Amino acid sequence: MSRFELSILGCGSAFPTTRHLPSAQALAHNGRVYLIDCGEGTQLQYRRSGLKLGRLQHIFISHLHGDHCLGLFGLLSTLGLYERGGEIVIHAPADALRIFPPILESFCHDLPFEVRINPIPTNHSEVIYDDKAVTVRTLPLKHRMPTAGFLFEEKEASRHLLGDMADFYQIPHYRRAAIKAGEDFVLPDGTVVPNDRLTRAAEPPCRYAYCSDTMYNEKLIPLIEGVDLLYHEATYDEANAAMARKVYHSTARQAAEIARAAGVKRLMLGHFSSRYDDETPLLREAQEVFPDTILANEGLKYSF
Repeated sequence: MSRFELSILGCGSAFPTTRHLPSAQALAHNGRVYLIDCGEGTQLQYRRSGLKLGRLQHIFISHLHGDHCLGLFGLLSTLGLYERGGEIVIHAPADALRIFPPILESFCHDLPFEVRINPIPTNHSEVIYDDKAVTVRTLPLKHRMPTAGFLFEEKEASRHLLGDMADFYQIPHYRRAAIKAGEDFVLPDGTVVPNDRLTRAAEPPCRYAYCSDTMYNEKLIPLIEGVDLLYHEATYDEANAAMARKVYHSTARQAAEIARAAGVKRLMLGHFSSRYDDETPLLREAQEVFPDTILANEGLKYSF
């Protein structure tokens, strides 16, 4: 059973095209939706995806280039039409504290909810969000301005209590939570029933890493080791590696090298340059290094 569902809302780079929209993704988990970057057109793509706006409370902005955040203010304005209360938390690099408030005051000054900006580190990995189900940690990226990726980690679930064993040993309901947490069960005669006879391990927690925008950065490897899905920018192919270095972006092959070194389960390429009318060559280039690679595309939903 899948626990994360990733919806690609935009996977293009800065220059506008009719094929791709600027960066934006929605990650759904247990009834909540986490928005990752918010380029222009995000709110329309969000509605097309079938996601519910009422489930959105946290927005994660990787950096303050326009193709990653200029859709934010229209989205917040639209959310204001729903007359929802509470707050929306924007997790973004520290400069957002200076840049966002004047724009919010001009266009979103009468919102029925609070907008809170949570400044995030971009030069080291740190937990920036934590609830009962998910932890989000920053990933330091190498770009032309302070930039962070994000690692979403599902928390480890309790062990599953085996129903037939619970009935056989007549385990009372008030003891079951402790047994799911790993305790043994002691029978009235003092016999200890070991936990591994009563339970089985839950499925391993899922992990998703979002890395856009960044040049090739080996320091990411230990931070994303073994993730279920890695989204890594692949703005250029190897024929344009010099351009990639100049503007602090990656090639498809470099993204695949990071994926291979980190031992991830699957790689998704995105943030495609407008120079490509077909990203298939980027896919082939990456698959030569890391076969389990797929392309992002608007409308794609990926469950894991």
